[in-house]
Formats: sequence, C-alpha cells, structure tokens
Amino acid sequence: MRAPTIPSLEAMTGLRDSVLGTVGNTPLVAIDRLRSPGAARVAVKLEAFSPGGSVKDRAALRIIEDAERSGALRPGMAVVELTSGNMGIGLAVACAIKGYRMIAVMSDGNSVERRQILAAHGAEVDLVPQVDGARPGQVSAEDLAAVEDRTRSLALKLGAYRPDQFNNVSAVRAHEEGTGPEIWRQTNGAMTHFVASVGTGGTFVGVARALKRIDRWISCVAAEPASAPALAGGPIRSTSHRIQGTGYAEIPPFWDATLCDGFLTTTDDEAIATARVLATREGILGGFSTGANVAAALRLAAGLPAEALVVTIAPDTGLKYLSTELFVDR
Repeated sequence: MRAPTIPSLEAMTGLRDSVLGTVGNTPLVAIDRLRSPGAARVAVKLEAFSPGGSVKDRAALRIIEDAERSGALRPGMAVVELTSGNMGIGLAVACAIKGYRMIAVMSDGNSVERRQILAAHGAEVDLVPQVDGARPGQVSAEDLAAVEDRTRSLALKLGAYRPDQFNNVSAVRAHEEGTGPEIWRQTNGAMTHFVASVGTGGTFVGVARALKRIDRWISCVAAEPASAPALAGGPIRSTSHRIQGTGYAEIPPFWDATLCDGFLTTTDDEAIATARVLATREGILGGFSTGANVAAALRLAAGLPAEALVVTIAPDTGLKYLSTELFVDR
C-alpha cells in the first residue's frame, strides 16, 4: 500500500503561516433590518473579524512591518505605545508572533476588558490615573495628554520603538492600500457614500483617499461626538464622552479636509441605543464607536435615495465593553 502524500506548506493555499495572515479582508454586511422605508441601504465592515478584534490590527501590523524594514525596530527592542486599547491589542498580537516586548500605556478610564486582552496576549499594561479623578469609560483630552507624557518618558527610558500612531504614515497607508480597495471590491463599485468616526484619522483619511482615487464622486463624511465636533469647527462642550478613541478636540496630524464632504455628530445615547439595536436585530455585537458610526450612517441614509449605498465601519467588538453600561443599564 502506497504511503499517503503529505502536501508541502506552500501547496496548502488555505493555510496561513501565522495569525497575522488573517488581518484584513473582513466581511461587509448589509443591515437592512434597520433600514427606514425609502432610505438608502447601509453596509457595515466588520473589523472584529481580524485577530485582535478591531480595525487597528491593520495599522498595527503595517506599522510594525514598516519599522522592521526601515531598521527602526530591531530584534531585542521593546515596543511602547499610547493606546485606548485597540491599537495596543493589535500591536500585542504582532509582537507575540514576532517576539518583541510590548508595553501598552493607557488611561485608567478605558474599559477593563481591553487591558485584560492586552495582558492575555503577553503585553505589559501601564495604567495612567485620570486627571480629574476616576470616570470609567470617559477618557478626556487631559487624560490623553497624561498618557502621552508617560509614553514618551517610558519609550525614552527603555530605548524602545514607539509606533506613535497619531503621527505614523503607515497607519494611513494600511487603510489606503487595504481597507479602501477592499470596500470598493466588496460593493462591486456600487457604493456612493462612506461614513466613519475620526480618532487618529488613519481609517477615514486612508479609506477616503483610496475611494476618491477610484471614483471622485464618492461622498466621504466624518462623524464626531456631539460634545466635541472639532473637525467641523463646532463648540467643544466636553471631551469626556463614551465614544472611546475619538473626539479629543484636536485636529489629527494626517487630517486632510479635501477628502471630507461633510460632518455628522452622534451623542453617547445615540451610540448606545444604536449598538444595542444592532446586536438585537442584526446580530452584530459592536462597541460604542460602532454604535456611533452606524447611527451616523443610518441618519445619512435616511436622506438619500433608495438606490444609494452607504458604507461604514464597525471598528471593534462589543465583547470589549461588557463591563460598561453599553448593553446593561446601571
């Protein structure tokens, strides 16, 4: 009897050599059950399908690999980064595979699940107390500044590589070369509008740049927390809100106003209510920012013709917020 032939790894076209090969190429899903009569259709790109559970996996991997290619990150160096959680988790996944020490510096106000996930991936979590006392789930611009100071000091002390996601062009390129073209292909070029919240600006700027390069008539709309519409030039009432990772009342370094065709805002209550109905009617368990993005997309779609198609992003999973009031009233 002839021995069975064992195919080589190269012949196994469905086999990835590590979990990093599963970053990106996330599904795009229509949410027709939430569609208003006569409104445009809305589709959501589910970034929780990447291994770290968020859209930041794309930028994290691109940043690390670009830094390796340039020599900025070398074997034996540590990686130190400021994060609200998702970028840190994406970096922790990449560092686990590549063998780097990872230190995530984050505000004590971010959800406890994020720090637990970071630790589970082997990252060290350096928590920075909130500036004006504990406000779980509400990280302000002042809190972010304190985290920035600690990150800079720690990176200098350790001689570590700092990804510096707010100022790293690789974060934009990850979406310009990945997320944007993916969306275009998945809609077969039928999309008419793109909506997303702006934090570092990487996702919005990268996707919008890619889409407008393909079709300049695609409308790209930026979403902001209602209490801090800095990009739209509105009054800043508070940077302490529930939509983590965005709305710090600062213009991101990579912001490009020529890519933006309009602005929308969402309140904490709208984000929470939309996240809940998204879970109970569409089976999509998203976080606060997902609720905010989808709320903005549905509002935009309500004023568009039925043949239009609005695409937005579900940045992460609601599993990262089960300790908060997102799904359970307190």
